[in-house]
Amino acid sequence: MGGMFQVLRNAWKIPDLRRKLIFTVLMLIVYRIGSFIPVPLLDPAEFRALIDKSGGAIGGFLDIVSGGAFKNVTVFAMSIFPYVNASIIIQLLTVAIPRLERLAKEGEEGRKILAQYTRYATVLFAFLQATGLYFGVIRYAMTAKPSFLSFIVITFTFTAGTAFLMWLGEQITEHGIGNGISMIIFAGIVSRGPAAARTIIAYYQAGSFGPKGVLAMLAVVGVLLVFLAVIVAVIWVQEAERRIPIQYAKRVVGRKMYGGQSTHLPIKVNMSGVMPIIFAMSIMAFPSTIVTFFNIDSTSKFAMFFKNAQDTVWYALIYAALIIFFTFFYSIIQFNPIEIANNIKKNGGFIPGLRPGKPTSDYIARVLNRITWFGGLFLALITLFPSVMGAVAKISGIWFGGTTVLILVGVALETVKQVESQMLMRHYKGFLE
Repeated sequence: MGGMFQVLRNAWKIPDLRRKLIFTVLMLIVYRIGSFIPVPLLDPAEFRALIDKSGGAIGGFLDIVSGGAFKNVTVFAMSIFPYVNASIIIQLLTVAIPRLERLAKEGEEGRKILAQYTRYATVLFAFLQATGLYFGVIRYAMTAKPSFLSFIVITFTFTAGTAFLMWLGEQITEHGIGNGISMIIFAGIVSRGPAAARTIIAYYQAGSFGPKGVLAMLAVVGVLLVFLAVIVAVIWVQEAERRIPIQYAKRVVGRKMYGGQSTHLPIKVNMSGVMPIIFAMSIMAFPSTIVTFFNIDSTSKFAMFFKNAQDTVWYALIYAALIIFFTFFYSIIQFNPIEIANNIKKNGGFIPGLRPGKPTSDYIARVLNRITWFGGLFLALITLFPSVMGAVAKISGIWFGGTTVLILVGVALETVKQVESQMLMRHYKGFLE
């Protein structure tokens, strides 16, 4: 932790990085201000009552990652999840549709076109989700009689809120520090910290940890220790890597000899960061979206199936499977063994004991698969463990579940690494100048 603050202090001394840090903080302040702007024609208290009446299946987690904006039914209530859903669809389509795959490989111009497609899809998904919220819940929590005009005002407000958050995230990515979308989710979770402390105190006062006294205090300390253990485990895995040794052959160019040195190819255990968690979380929120298309009091089998989905073992298993899938998906996108092997061969390198070319790429692929399996299983276990612990202890609503811890720690580490890389780049630039 001290190293993290030291990096930020050093970055503050560099004018360009200081501007980026200030810009990022200002954009996050704008986000938090928007989280308190209410949507017109709605009664937040009635909306919260309806959500709580549904058993919390609709908005428990959405409320955490949106920084309380969901249950307070503000303009940012839907948070950035329509954008995440759109990103998932577009990235999956780039693998399935050759034209989109070519765009992804065309460099900056191709990425700009794909980003524009993602924006269009975000607005569409946001409008569909807002429509579901309106007909499923919101029309029962209005201060006026539902009408076509109220439908337009409310759905367009929600859609505009998500579109603004998408723009805000892009601005942070381009002009600030870190990934803008991740930073917005990070800020939303952090803002719920005080509410988490109140939740633990309320559980203690209600006797959920046992009769008040030494044993109850020990239970509270135990919960906090588990929280710290999860943080340590996440940091360890996020920083862990497998190093494949690489030897470069000696070459004589003119009168000079090049090469001959040994180095390594680092393969991170979790090179995809927190994106598998965010993507899986967004997809698993789909049942909640389905529920919103029904009357909140609906008792039909179809509606009840989705209302109770989050409390089932199948939900947990599917959640874990999605995390592992997206871990592999992102690893494949970011790390191509064939390209790596070809680059090593072009530069006169080889892995000791292996011929350059296909044997090298096959070996790298095997190592990558084993490492990714471990990383995906770890992410899934850490995500589900606190939930299982809460179910056994009959404690729910704890803010620091596995998903939130992974996002908080992952985003913090990635942001610090980006700051360090920019500091290093400026150091070398100044040296060369």
